[in-house]
Amino acid sequence: MDAKTMQTAAVLGSGTMGHGIAQVLAQAGLTTRMFDVAQGALDKGLASVRSNLDKGVEKQKLDAATRDAALARLSVTTDLAAAIRGVDVVIEAVPEKLELKTRLFGELGRSLGAEVLLATNTSSLPITKIGEAAAHPERVVGMHFFNPVHLMKLVEVVRTRASSDAAVRAAVELSVRLGKEPIVVQDAPGFASSRLGLAIGLEAMRMLESCVASAEDIDKAMVLGYGFPMGPLKLTDLVGLDVRLSIAEHLTREIGPRFEPPAILREKVKKGELGKKSGRGFYDWSA
Repeated sequence: MDAKTMQTAAVLGSGTMGHGIAQVLAQAGLTTRMFDVAQGALDKGLASVRSNLDKGVEKQKLDAATRDAALARLSVTTDLAAAIRGVDVVIEAVPEKLELKTRLFGELGRSLGAEVLLATNTSSLPITKIGEAAAHPERVVGMHFFNPVHLMKLVEVVRTRASSDAAVRAAVELSVRLGKEPIVVQDAPGFASSRLGLAIGLEAMRMLESCVASAEDIDKAMVLGYGFPMGPLKLTDLVGLDVRLSIAEHLTREIGPRFEPPAILREKVKKGELGKKSGRGFYDWSA
């Protein structure tokens, strides 16, 4: 399990995080297969990768040959068995549903040898439980990437009670190979980043709910006053209000009432205002 010699990767899920992870793997030189259950989702994910790479060429951050080589290394499939055949690493990025992830890891455990690194991109779910579903849970870790994956430097490598030193080391070294800065945290509710980020985001929502300031000014306070690259409400729109609600509910159960979702978040999710992906959240993205 050596990240420096890994040649083939599978990414399960082609959504916002999945296609971003697939892109950076392909750019790093790995033959990458992106799996999803729907061809339409794969087409959309592949188009997003192509758009990201085209923008990189336009901004002279990479050349056309590098873009073309990355795209040549990336393929898509709706066949899970084909996606994972002969891979060195699998990174799962399907929706944040524990039952779905454990079912997938059960299949991965039955199909892949103990030498294959299995990673989940979950931002809050218990990785220990996910790993228990797989044969050889010692090779299961968290690799929590951040949106947009091709630009954000952090990868949170999450160690479970069962994770081996070799698996953690491979995940750290793979993160570095992808051009990221890894940190290692224990499998605790919300890990480090989700817990801290959500606490700030929920408080920003409560401030908006109480008419302390507008969404724009709350975000500007954190960007200009504290050096955040993006305000917490705009970030929530990019992550997805439904995703943040799910994480908040999970942390409320695991840690306590300080993570109780504010009414404004529940109301917006109920109305289908999920952020950028739906056209409206705390901001209007319809344009």
